[in-house]
Formats: sequence, structure tokens, C-alpha cells
Amino acid sequence: MEEQVAERMIIGGTPEHCYEVLAGFERYPEWAADIKSVHVEERDGAGRPSLVTYRAAAFGRSTSYTLRYDYHRAPEVLSWVQVDGDLTRRLDGSYELTPAGDHGTEIVYRLVVDLRVPLPGFVKRRAEGRIMGTALRELKAVVEGSHPGGLGAWRKPAAQDS
Repeated sequence: MEEQVAERMIIGGTPEHCYEVLAGFERYPEWAADIKSVHVEERDGAGRPSLVTYRAAAFGRSTSYTLRYDYHRAPEVLSWVQVDGDLTRRLDGSYELTPAGDHGTEIVYRLVVDLRVPLPGFVKRRAEGRIMGTALRELKAVVEGSHPGGLGAWRKPAAQDS
């Protein structure tokens, strides 16, 4: 049975900086604890990753899933749909970014999950809460600089003068 969940958080960084970290999929293993590897399968005409395969820790085991990203509402919204997964039938979601105060961003993380293996409702809800809460806390740590490397590691280097 599929369920939709949502969680929101205010992060001390501009929407542009938050989006830059969120769209840096290949860097996820450096800061998202449950993401073990990321492979960009396809890029769109603008060079952005459009089909991405992840290997992650979930429910005490390793899982893999492939997401197709939609940039039509970027950078205000980054959304995706699952196209393949071993433990999940559906893992569709989005991050909605809205300016909040001085240099802050409200992020709403929405996720629709449908597991291939039935789990008791309370176990599934606890797992969804952990996934969403952890993702937002780790994002906050990177953007606000309390994660090793901080946001500077995700910024594109400035052009060098020759």
C-alpha cells in the first residue's frame, strides 16, 4: 500500500545554495549517510542528471533504485519518479524550496512510498519518518556548514584568471 508523507524544515541558506546541494546527486554519498553509491545513467540536454541509480542502506540491508528527475519547475522544485527498484514499487517525491527570511529557505520534502514487501504500518511510518528527517537534517548540516566540508565543497569553483 502506498503512502504519501511530507516534512518541512527551515535551512539557513539561500534557495539557490540548497538547490545546488540537492541537485549534486553524485556528491550524496559524501553527506547522506544511507546513500552508499550514485551512478548517473543519463543527462538531459542541459547536462543535468536525468536518470540516476542509487545504492542505499534500508531496513538493515542494501537496496537499489533508479529515479528520473524532472527539472521543469527548477530551481523552486526538484522532483522525481522511480523507474526501477528492488524493494520499492514507487519512491516518487519532490523538494519544494521557498525563500524564508534573510538568506533562509523553507524546504518541503514530499515522498510517496510503495514497498514490494508488506510491512506493518507502524514500522513503515517509522522508517519513512527516519528517511525524511535524516535527509533534511543532513542537508541542513551541509548547507549551513556544520558538515565536514560544508557548502563550500558543493559550490562550483570560480573561473581562474590566466
